[in-house]
Amino acid sequence: MLNADVITCSAVHLKFLIFGTFRGRVCIFDHQGNSVYSNLSASERYTHQVAVNNIDVDHKGEYVATCSDDGKVNITGLFSSDNNHSLSFGKCIKVVSLEPDSKAHIKRFVVGDDKLILYERNLLKKLKPVELCSVEGSVLSICWHGNFIAWASHIGVRVYDLNERCSLGLIKWEVPPQERLENFRCHLRWSNKHTLLIGWVDTIRVCVIRKRNSIEASTGNLPVYIVDPISTFQTTFYVCGLAPLSAKQLVVLGFRKEKSSCFKAQRPVLCVIEYKMNSSEEICTDSLTLRGFEEYTVNDYSLGGIIEENRFYIVAPKDIVVASLIETDDRIEWLIKHSKFEEAMELISANGGNVPVLSVAKLYVNHLLALKKYDDAAKLCLRMLGNDKVLWEEEVFKFVKCQQLRSVSAYLPTSDECKLDPHVYEMVLYEFLKFDVCGFLNLIKEWPSHLYDGLAVINAIHDNFRKHHANQLLESLALLYSYQGDFESALRMYLKLQNKDVFQLIRRYELYDVISKLIIPLIQLDRDCAFEILLDKKKIKTEIVVHQLEHKQEYLYWYLDSLLKKDPSNVFQKKLISLYAIFDRNKLLPFLKRSKDYDIQEALVICKQENFYPEIVYLLGCMGGVEAAEALNIILHRIRDIEMAIEFCKEHDDNDLWNALINEFSNHPEIVTKVLDGIVDYFSPAVVVGKIKMGQNIPNLRQSLIKMLWHYNLQGEILSSAQQIQLNDYFEIHSEIVTTQRRGQQVSNEQMCSLCHRPVLMVGTHFNCITSFECGHVYHKPCIQGKLQKNCKECNLWNLTVEK
Repeated sequence: MLNADVITCSAVHLKFLIFGTFRGRVCIFDHQGNSVYSNLSASERYTHQVAVNNIDVDHKGEYVATCSDDGKVNITGLFSSDNNHSLSFGKCIKVVSLEPDSKAHIKRFVVGDDKLILYERNLLKKLKPVELCSVEGSVLSICWHGNFIAWASHIGVRVYDLNERCSLGLIKWEVPPQERLENFRCHLRWSNKHTLLIGWVDTIRVCVIRKRNSIEASTGNLPVYIVDPISTFQTTFYVCGLAPLSAKQLVVLGFRKEKSSCFKAQRPVLCVIEYKMNSSEEICTDSLTLRGFEEYTVNDYSLGGIIEENRFYIVAPKDIVVASLIETDDRIEWLIKHSKFEEAMELISANGGNVPVLSVAKLYVNHLLALKKYDDAAKLCLRMLGNDKVLWEEEVFKFVKCQQLRSVSAYLPTSDECKLDPHVYEMVLYEFLKFDVCGFLNLIKEWPSHLYDGLAVINAIHDNFRKHHANQLLESLALLYSYQGDFESALRMYLKLQNKDVFQLIRRYELYDVISKLIIPLIQLDRDCAFEILLDKKKIKTEIVVHQLEHKQEYLYWYLDSLLKKDPSNVFQKKLISLYAIFDRNKLLPFLKRSKDYDIQEALVICKQENFYPEIVYLLGCMGGVEAAEALNIILHRIRDIEMAIEFCKEHDDNDLWNALINEFSNHPEIVTKVLDGIVDYFSPAVVVGKIKMGQNIPNLRQSLIKMLWHYNLQGEILSSAQQIQLNDYFEIHSEIVTTQRRGQQVSNEQMCSLCHRPVLMVGTHFNCITSFECGHVYHKPCIQGKLQKNCKECNLWNLTVEK
């Protein structure tokens, strides 16, 4: 049909579609576009000579009303000719509308020209015209629902109440700048029996037909109903048609106001608009590509719909497009086509569909990789692939092609539930080794070692070793060697690296047998941490440590000095004498005084070699005899410390030493008073005084003598008091002993004689004379005569008891 003609008007019914053409034809089709046989197609009688201006169909789909510029109005029964009519007005008729009431047996219809005329049958079954309203200009559009007829004129829209036979008022329409209202088709649509939708130029108004309230009804003789606009809003385009979609949503066909760059018309738009009080929001907008759209005007388009099925028909002169609410799969396909993969996956999760969500996820991964959003792609893999090993390995190879395995490394599954092929993990490690050595080290620390072939990774490190990344690579080798059980190599890596984690490795795996050859490097790395291990005999033998440190005397000194604090009786402490002499002399003398497990002669030789006089004095003093005299001589002539000499003599308290000290001061009168003050309680001051030469000038001699005499006097008093105390104690103790010996001792008749083994107390016999010892044993006197004298036979104690 469209190859030879163009569509000028259309009507959409639940059963069929009807189109009027520029040549005056009226064609009927089913919803799939197939021609339907009817009276319209069977006879030329009901066609027009020129373009069809308007088509209307009754509710049941039995009658069709058409009008044309040829002045004719045809009422045609599609399958019956009983109520067919053909009226000729002799002028252009733009609109006609059939009564929508499905219960009416006699069809009424309204024709609009310069008046609004209702045609109904009279008693003689003839058509009777009834003028409803006069019109300003001409009627541009009509929409009939129930008792209300909405129609548009050159100045606005009115609603006519057929019951009350009156107009409910005028809704004036704003005239666009430099335009005329009659140049734009007014689109009227009833969404229900009391709600009228109006779309005209670029404005949409939603009106409600309601009854007046009591206050409104009391003011004058007014109609029962009133037209109340509840929402008015403008669009960015000219309105070509509108229809209800839901309670607050409209489907609007629009014609863009702007021209294209070639000054042609742009593609029309189909919008879903949600309206509120005097405002609106575009929910979605689609641009439609219709055949010949560049040449069309705003009035060339129309929108019809089957509201019950939410299906809409966009009609253009040379094209017809069906618009319906998209199904889930359609929506998914559109979202995928427009790279809205996230929304597509959410839609599938919420509503299901024939497209698997994993298929969309794979496409999404490809899309993100193409956009170089590698981290987002990796996160998507984690979210969608779960523990599916096959899917993971399939998607990972996409990252291989982009050399972006580093991006997905943090999200790869590493648990036993989903362990990938070792080759996958090795590829990730190789890429990190090549591009990000620090990241490589972190993965070696984080990933379980069983995920990959450790030896292969070790070889890769050796093949790609770079000096400017030596620290990270050595640490990686240390970890990998430890995972492989080659702990000696691991320790050597840590030592090359000077990394203190080596001590943690030793403790964790108890590598005490391995470190015997690495003792010196360990001490060089951290002496405290090394000694914490080396000083524990249960972990490593002292002999091994000492042997390793023989050629590192300072390290040996540190070790033995620390060992001495933990084990004062260790067999290696004698080595400390020479080590203290070299590295810390301050510790030598305290060690000599504290320890006894060393050879005095060897120690003396070492100290003499170093001229350590205080140490020599101590050692000579320990040897005594002639060596003690030599020690005093060193103090006097080498150290030259008289107080030390006096203390030395006091310590040994030897008369020969005192005499040597006293003889020394004969030539040194200045030290006489120091000697006098020091020898009190140890040596007779008279000897010192006797050594003083007549006429010798001795500083502070008077004070020293007074102090000496006072001290001796005090000492005499102390001795006298002590002697008196001793005598008193002696006599008191002697008196207690005598009293105790004289005190009686109880003897029981149950006690037995230790010789005859009879009771010691017997009536009427001469055995009642007994002897008791202090030890507690009792004998008959006759039994012991000639046998016991003063000692108990049983315990060999002296007989200290009285005879009875």
